[in-house]
Amino acid sequence: MQNRNTLISWIILIALAIVWGSSFILIKKSLLYFTASEVGLLRITITFLFLLPIALKNISKVNKKHKYYLVIAGVIGSFIPSFMFAIAQTEINSSLTGILNSLTPLFTLLLGLFFFKLKVNRYNMLGIVLGLIGALGLIYASAGGKGFIINIKYSSLIMIATICYAFNVNFIKSYLKEVDSLTITSLTFFYVGLPTLLYVLIFSDIPTKIINEDKVLIGMGYVSTLAILGTGIALIAFNKLIKISSPIFASSVTYMIPVIAIIWGIIDNEIFKLIYIFWFLILILGVLLVNLKTVNLQKMTRGEKAIGIK
Repeated sequence: MQNRNTLISWIILIALAIVWGSSFILIKKSLLYFTASEVGLLRITITFLFLLPIALKNISKVNKKHKYYLVIAGVIGSFIPSFMFAIAQTEINSSLTGILNSLTPLFTLLLGLFFFKLKVNRYNMLGIVLGLIGALGLIYASAGGKGFIINIKYSSLIMIATICYAFNVNFIKSYLKEVDSLTITSLTFFYVGLPTLLYVLIFSDIPTKIINEDKVLIGMGYVSTLAILGTGIALIAFNKLIKISSPIFASSVTYMIPVIAIIWGIIDNEIFKLIYIFWFLILILGVLLVNLKTVNLQKMTRGEKAIGIK
């Protein structure tokens, strides 16, 4: 059973890397037709509609306590990042966004350490430092040597999004372990998607754009692919991965995401600097050290071994 779960975990991890590595170019293309806030709203709304039948089927399965947890997971793990990435990519290219997304495992460890009883060693701490150095180097390099003023505002939005993802990974593992992954994904979007849909229909210009501008339908294609494949289906798989592996292993999908993002960026004629590779390698070295023999502090009886998270 353990070997089967390990194989499934790796299959899901690789598939997610391909799908999520492609999401940044989809955001970029969507921004040609919609504003950043509209992309965020549509991403949540379309995912909500896609998962609605599943949510209605599963809503009676969860108790009141879990419903509150699902709201938290929906807001922090999906709603906020959807806007952060879209706004950031109005000034940062998709390749760099994918690279900065690699900070997720670092923040997963930090939040696990301070809030979820995760024990770390000196290699993990060194990894945190190296990872942050790599991220800052990327931000500086992307500013063209002009300092941090140009990109720190937008790069920080990516960092906020990765912190949200990191919190959500630990949160789901700790507080929603009794709930299956399909229910988690569908209901997190149910609770944040319903008010978002109402806002889109009543207060936004999105319906008018769709009716009056033919080219916007192309943008809807990009956003719909992003929402259904890159958010709905991918999050079902990701939540399954969290449950059958560990928070750190699950967040390790971000190791491979930048490679796919960079490939898409090159195809789309984005400027890619060789110095990015140096800082990215520093960041990845940090992430690898973060994953070195992390141990979850659980109540252990005499003779029990701590559970290693790799």
